[in-house]
Amino acid sequence: MVHKKILIQGYVQGVGFRYSARKAAMQFDIKGFVRNLPDGSVYIEAEGAENQVEEFISWCHSGPSRASIHSVSVQDAPLMHFSDFNIAF
Repeated sequence: MVHKKILIQGYVQGVGFRYSARKAAMQFDIKGFVRNLPDGSVYIEAEGAENQVEEFISWCHSGPSRASIHSVSVQDAPLMHFSDFNIAF
């Protein structure tokens, strides 16, 4: 199990990114959360099997069809043992 902090920058708000990320997280069996940040970026904390988290991060590089990703930053973090994947407000 790994825990990653993911920051996605670009045209990522107002395009359904959080809802698409939740759907992708459920597909890859990822636990954690996604939230919009005041600066227009999207922040995700993701936990799961290493290969599944890597696939989820790959998804984050493209996101939903209306998104335009400029950068994806990833940091390792300690496990938080999330029980599901939520959209945080």
